[in-house]
Amino acid sequence: MNLLGTVSDIFWHKSIWLPPNFTWAQLEPKYEYQFTDYRHIYLYPIPLAFVVLFIRYLTEKYWFSPLGLKLGIKASKVKKLDENVILEKEFLKESNLKHKEIVGLAKRLDWTERQVLRWFRIRKMQGKPTTLVKFCENSWRCLYYTSSFVYGLIILWNKEWLWDIDHCWLNYPFQGVTRDVWWYYMISLAFYWSLTFSQFFDVKRKDFWQMFIHHIATIVLLSFSYICNFHRIGTLVLVVHDAADCILDGTKAAKYAKYDQLCTVLFGVFMLVWIVTRIIVFPVWLLWGTTVRAPYVAKMMFPAYYIFNGLLILLLILHIFWTKLILQLAYRTWTAGQLEGDIRSSASSDESDESVQSPLHNNHKVIENHENKATQNNHADSKN
Repeated sequence: MNLLGTVSDIFWHKSIWLPPNFTWAQLEPKYEYQFTDYRHIYLYPIPLAFVVLFIRYLTEKYWFSPLGLKLGIKASKVKKLDENVILEKEFLKESNLKHKEIVGLAKRLDWTERQVLRWFRIRKMQGKPTTLVKFCENSWRCLYYTSSFVYGLIILWNKEWLWDIDHCWLNYPFQGVTRDVWWYYMISLAFYWSLTFSQFFDVKRKDFWQMFIHHIATIVLLSFSYICNFHRIGTLVLVVHDAADCILDGTKAAKYAKYDQLCTVLFGVFMLVWIVTRIIVFPVWLLWGTTVRAPYVAKMMFPAYYIFNGLLILLLILHIFWTKLILQLAYRTWTAGQLEGDIRSSASSDESDESVQSPLHNNHKVIENHENKATQNNHADSKN
């Protein structure tokens, strides 16, 4: 217990988290200022994350799934295979499937080579999420981001720091958090925690680790800003990010519903909003406010401030990475005449759109060649 107490004292030392000459006692809730409470970042968001996941489950099952079916989105799955321990074990291996291995499996099971290949083909298809599943997932995120963006604009519209970023630092750290801003933070943290949890069983994406880092960085960023009473700049970061995210997932949902013209229009709007908010507004307004105006207005810097700015810069790097992929997709769309692939190209395209992450991920054509060879062998045997 003494060791844990010592570690806790070092971690929460005022020299790290607070401006010079300030103590935690000065930031206790008072009548004039209702300061942020660092304990709230784990007491409320994590339990709320499971509530968000439950709401998502109900919304997808009873709202988006019926809507998708009415729009003609297919929910059919590949027929169920009989359990086969031997083939399942081989399927889960990471090694390439060679022709001699297929022949060996066929002999062990007393099957033809074609039967073995067909089993692997169907098993591979079973790993693919249906279009309806992907439609529901993106529709849910579109609903959340749209609601969060609208709520953010409503609560910030009469806040002075929306119109003058210097107000994010005036009279810092004596800036009370209002109830509407508190809810904005708690729900946002809960949502990103839910994304972090659900990422491991949602549709697998090529940018799995980039998105995982993005979610963790967002959670840490929000937590840092809340602990250090940077909630004003934090709300601006949230509303700027939600602006493009709601259009992004709406575009994906339109793509899965095969509303091609709507998808193309939304993609154009998304590109415009993304570049304006993530590449212009975010660095020119927000980063400028935290790196240039904050030292001038607040005149008190401390370690947590630099960590906070480091996380913002990390987000900017991710923005640049994704912008490159978006522009590549836009170029391919322009040359092809229609929107092909997924939004943010490989950054958020589903593994299941063309292939699944399995032992057969890189040798789909090899399987077809094996199957053709097996067919030829069967014909030859029948002639003999």
